[in-house]
Amino acid sequence: MGMREFGNTIRTARIKAEMSQKMLADRVGLSRESISNYERGEVQVLSPAMLEMFASTLGLDPRNLARIAGYLSPSDTAATNSSGMKTALITGITGQDGSYLAEFLISKGYKVYGMVRGQHNPKQELVQAMIPALEFVDGDLLDQSSLVAALEITQPDEIYNLGAISFVPLSWKQPVLTGEVTGLGVVRMLEAVRMTNPGTRFYQASSSEMFGKVREVPQTELTPFAPRSPYGFAKAYGHYATVNYRESYGLFACSGILFNHESPRRGLEFVTRKITNGVARIVAGKQHELVLGDLQPQRDWGYAGDYVRAMWAMLQQDDADDYVVASGATHTIEEFATHAFAAVGLDWREYVRSDPKFYRPAEVNLLIGKAEKAERALGWEPTVDFPHLVRMMVEADVAKEGVTTQG
Repeated sequence: MGMREFGNTIRTARIKAEMSQKMLADRVGLSRESISNYERGEVQVLSPAMLEMFASTLGLDPRNLARIAGYLSPSDTAATNSSGMKTALITGITGQDGSYLAEFLISKGYKVYGMVRGQHNPKQELVQAMIPALEFVDGDLLDQSSLVAALEITQPDEIYNLGAISFVPLSWKQPVLTGEVTGLGVVRMLEAVRMTNPGTRFYQASSSEMFGKVREVPQTELTPFAPRSPYGFAKAYGHYATVNYRESYGLFACSGILFNHESPRRGLEFVTRKITNGVARIVAGKQHELVLGDLQPQRDWGYAGDYVRAMWAMLQQDDADDYVVASGATHTIEEFATHAFAAVGLDWREYVRSDPKFYRPAEVNLLIGKAEKAERALGWEPTVDFPHLVRMMVEADVAKEGVTTQG
């Protein structure tokens, strides 16, 4: 007995009832692809609610169907595999946070799946080479049925929804797509959790950009949001969706309101990495100046490797809640550039030029978080301070250029 036998049973009953996979899918509230996954025995865990739905739709005895499936647990809690190993699903796996989180979870003994869109993601091979133990599953935050299928195949105990259009300037150029992925994508994933296994624990990557034109300094979990970009208000939508699904459906759904966090893995489009990469290229003689936008906005910067520990800790608590994760210190972009150039013995003023074409339509001038709640409840604290973070990033980029420095 098991899920393969269950799949054969529902397939036989469906054919006898002269139903197509699409007809059955519509009646039980799943996609045709999901029905196909069930019938092939690829879904390893069956919730009691879904079992009852199949039984009533196909005219089968639910107790006998449960016996065939070998799954009678009335609990809503997520099931672990036979070895007792927890399973995690990470969206946004090819980004900075996704890779650090995957490494951290694997070190904790998790089986980790990274969700990727389509078969030709150019970053997938890089992440696979970096983290050989990582497995991949297809899924798209724009496609509800693909998310349901991904959850049915992986059966995660924990989901970390890091996927988003996360580059703020791009959100101004593609505001509708940003809303679909970064905002509505959260609802699609929460719905997939509710439909497949409501006991799965869910982490939503919220952002300090939601605070926008800040109402108080420092910002806490109770500070009102005033986003100033399509990215910021899409993140606010996703944040409130997470809160509402927690309160309305009882899902274990947490939001981490993470302030800026960087690393050598940060994408080159982000200002921090643009600076450290520019420094390395200047040292290597490949460029002679670094053109940036406004140098005065202040950000609370931390190390991404520290922040993924907080994500995990949120899902280990007895009760779901939301937490600010921040260093508690703020620095201007000018200060970041100062430290970066100083790390190689150069004066930033000789190389940096500010160009208004890189200014945002509406800037967020000051962000500084107060992470007392996370420190108290999660036992979390950062281990890498601002000067060490900047030096770490510069040294990594300089090493890639294969040059030595005098800093």
